[in-house]
Amino acid sequence: MQIKPTLFPEVLLIKPRLFEDSRGFFYESFNQEQYKAGGITKNFVQDNISRSIKNTLRGMHYQIDKPQAKLVSVTSGEVFDVVVDIRKGSPTFGKWVGQILSDKNHCQLYIPEGFAHGFCVLSDTADFMYKCTDYYYPQGERGIRFDDPDVNIQWPIELSKAILSDKDKVYPRLKS
Repeated sequence: MQIKPTLFPEVLLIKPRLFEDSRGFFYESFNQEQYKAGGITKNFVQDNISRSIKNTLRGMHYQIDKPQAKLVSVTSGEVFDVVVDIRKGSPTFGKWVGQILSDKNHCQLYIPEGFAHGFCVLSDTADFMYKCTDYYYPQGERGIRFDDPDVNIQWPIELSKAILSDKDKVYPRLKS
């Protein structure tokens, strides 16, 4: 398993070691000792899975109360996954990093507290899995605009075709 920092040293890209043969493949999707050795020391308490159709854009979400670190991956399909630094005073505040996650590359992304997260679906459907370090607390959920011009995320889909939830359409800009 390879664990590498992204633009943000705290946000980690995990590439599992894949074993393939004529029957298919095998890889470890979670190994606490290896994650700890790679700098991921948080305890995960909840797993979630969502299925979305092509052009669905979910995000950019974060939790103000009971913040969650997340370990995200795609078990079917392909997404463009985005992380935005929302830590006030951070030298990378407002910057973003994007990564393709798919059932072909089997990559995971570790996103600690202090970052907004979202993704858009590139395949016909995608099953998105995420482990969380705290339980979902809807009262603490917040978000920033997916199309905030100050952040300027370069989404690989036509935003006019993006399928959004009602709340994702009305989140404020980061500077708010």
